[in-house]
Amino acid sequence: MRYLTYFLLSLILYATPIKIATYNVENLFDASFQGTEYEEYIPGKHNWNKRMVDIKLNHIAEVICDLNADIIGLQEIENKIVFNALQKKLKRVGCAYKYSAITEKKGAPIQVALLSQFPLKKHKDIQVSYAPKVRNILEVEVEIKGVWLTLFVNHWKSKAYKGYESKRIKYAKALQARITKLSPRKEYIILGDFNSDYNAYLTLDDKLDDTHGYTAFNDVLKTKIGKHLVDENDIVYAPKGVHYSLWHEVPLDERWSHKFYGKKSTLDHIVLPRQMFDGKGIDYVNNSFKVFKADYLFTKRGYINRWRFKNGKHMAKGYSDHLPIFAYFDTKPYAKEATTTVLKQESRTIESLYANDISEENQILLEDSVVIFKRGRNAIIKQKISGRGIFLYGCAEKLKEGYSYDLLVEGIKSYHGLREITHAYIRKKKSKVKLQPYYERGANLLTKRIKQNEVVRGIKGVYKKRHLWINGYKFPIYFKKSKFTPKNGSRIKIDYAHLGYYKKLQLVVYSPKDFTVLE
Repeated sequence: MRYLTYFLLSLILYATPIKIATYNVENLFDASFQGTEYEEYIPGKHNWNKRMVDIKLNHIAEVICDLNADIIGLQEIENKIVFNALQKKLKRVGCAYKYSAITEKKGAPIQVALLSQFPLKKHKDIQVSYAPKVRNILEVEVEIKGVWLTLFVNHWKSKAYKGYESKRIKYAKALQARITKLSPRKEYIILGDFNSDYNAYLTLDDKLDDTHGYTAFNDVLKTKIGKHLVDENDIVYAPKGVHYSLWHEVPLDERWSHKFYGKKSTLDHIVLPRQMFDGKGIDYVNNSFKVFKADYLFTKRGYINRWRFKNGKHMAKGYSDHLPIFAYFDTKPYAKEATTTVLKQESRTIESLYANDISEENQILLEDSVVIFKRGRNAIIKQKISGRGIFLYGCAEKLKEGYSYDLLVEGIKSYHGLREITHAYIRKKKSKVKLQPYYERGANLLTKRIKQNEVVRGIKGVYKKRHLWINGYKFPIYFKKSKFTPKNGSRIKIDYAHLGYYKKLQLVVYSPKDFTVLE
């Protein structure tokens, strides 16, 4: 009977593609004092105790069970004690993993680990630094369908607390040094929380850039060749040490597994070498990469339902500040799509972006783009005084009003008739610009047709029922911060307004500082 059970289990495991995942569980600490805990997780303080640990274990076990991966890399596990407790919890709820490994870096508050349904041949720590708090990388060799596959579980330095890029480069160099020692035919997968975006060379904060734009994820790990990121066409023929990020497999708007104050990022990765596309051994299953988005992992307002710590206390609610990601692998050869798009970078004008022939697959270079208006992460840019403006939605954080830039654009959409850019990155900061000539005067609203995405200044009128009345004419107006909407009948002066579009052309006022209620 035991042999029959093992045989049937083997058939089940080997008959389907293998699901491999990674998940940052956000500070899974135990209730015993070790001396290396983060302040919020010191036992006996902040409501952190055995009961709270058990609740946290239940929540993480729920995610892992529902994710149902054959192999899963984990980050932010304190030690073997709580890791063993997690495994016991998983077994109790019917989601047991027979094989496991965890790093053992002394002095590090948290470790990385791996759970597997397949046998582990061996595992070891890759030393990144001898500094106590610098985490090791976990190297594990797993037997899958008679093939030995190596997995590298990572958790690179975060961008908080002086998280300079040079610190992440230490991780990338340690990993690449190990990879250079592998056979050119050795199959491996790199996964984990890298605290870097897939396009880090474009998104790295200037305050953290102590390496002059040289990045760990793109340059050291070689997920970029020259000026462009490694794509599906490149990786099939790539030399040793070059890697492909699976984030390219999903649409732009879905490229995120972490959200901080509304800012989406791709900190978690599954990264592959050429060997996972060569038709030998184990290969990647094309287009199988996904973000795990169970409903309970989000709040009602759409935020990630992270583990709740409020007013100095753990609230026994939530899961993690990261979402799991996963992909499938199989002994069947990688199936390349019949036609694949070759990414191109082309220089265009803002006027051309209003045409319908824009492909979201291409990168567009907008040279000499002047930021004429910026509020928060949104902005309006123009290339010429008499030219069209265009709206940048949620991607203007690093831009400064009154400066010109060469911008690399990846995402363009229409929102209720408003043409907008959703993904833009600075390629070059240029010069300071006098903005006055770029604005439309308020009087022009009545004397000529002004197109959307202009910035209008110097308007006086009376506010009545969502309209601004000017010399007997009314114009729709919308105040972004509704609590500052003036009272009906108020005479107001608009200093700055964006001519946006929602079902019809309307003035959009972003801040109470942009208008004055007149006596």
